[in-house]
Amino acid sequence: MEQNAWNKFKKTREKFRNQVEELSASLPKLKDIQQKFADNRSGSKNASYIIETPVVYNTALDDITINDEIKMILVADNPGRREQASENRRYLVGPSGKIAQKFFRDNPSLGIDFLKNVIILNKTPIHSPRTVELKELCMMDCPQKVPVKTQRCKDREEADKGLLSEALNKSQDFMASLLINFQEALDCSVWIIGYSEMRKGGIFETYTEKLKELYAIREEMYKQVFFYRHFSMNQFTIDLKQQTKDGESVIKSLKRIGKAYRERILG
Repeated sequence: MEQNAWNKFKKTREKFRNQVEELSASLPKLKDIQQKFADNRSGSKNASYIIETPVVYNTALDDITINDEIKMILVADNPGRREQASENRRYLVGPSGKIAQKFFRDNPSLGIDFLKNVIILNKTPIHSPRTVELKELCMMDCPQKVPVKTQRCKDREEADKGLLSEALNKSQDFMASLLINFQEALDCSVWIIGYSEMRKGGIFETYTEKLKELYAIREEMYKQVFFYRHFSMNQFTIDLKQQTKDGESVIKSLKRIGKAYRERILG
C-alpha cells in the first residue's frame, strides 16, 4: 500500500472506531434490549445467548498494515451472533464467511485471497441475531421526539426503541460514508452482498439512499461497485451458476451480474 493510501486508510479506520464508540455510548440500554430479545426468540434452537458487543467495530481492520494489498471491500449486512462475541468482534466469521472463503479459494482466477486481500464492512454495526430481526429491535411505537411523560409507551424501554430506530438510520449513513472513504483510500472494487433489504421500505433503505447521493458525484468509483446475492445458504454460488452463460468466464459473469444488480438497486 502506498504511503498516501495508508494514511487515508488509517484515518478512516480511526473514524470508524470512534463512530462505533459514540453510537454505543448513545444507546446505554441497547445491550439489555438485545439480551431480552435473544432470551425470548422463538422458532430457533438454543436461541438465547450472551450479548457481549451491542455495536461491533470490525477489529480485523486493526490487523491491516502498510504492507498489505487490499483488492476488494466486501459489504455484508450487520453483525450476527458470532460477530458480536468478544472472542471475535470481526465481521463475516460465521457460516457465510466460510462459504465466501471457499468461493475465492475455488476460483483462483480472481486473484483474491479472501483472508489477505479483502476488508469487510457492514451496512450497520448494530448487532441482531439475524438481519431481518433488526425490525423487531427497532419498533417505532414511540418516536424519540415524543416526551417521555406524555407518550403512550408501556415503559421507558419502549421509548428506547424509538432511539434505536433513529440510531440505526444514522449508523447506515455513516457506514455508507465510510465505504466511500475506504474506497477512495484503497482504489479497489466493492462487492455489496445482499440487496433485498436495500429496496424502498427495506431495513437498509437509508444505506441505499446515502450511496445514491455519494456515488452521484463519483462516477468512476460507482463503476467499481457490484451487487450480489448473500453467501448464506449458498445463495451467491447458486445464483452465479444459474446466470453464467455457456463459455463465459467466472470474472466476466461476475461483472455482468454484479453490474445488473447494481443498476437495479442504485439506478
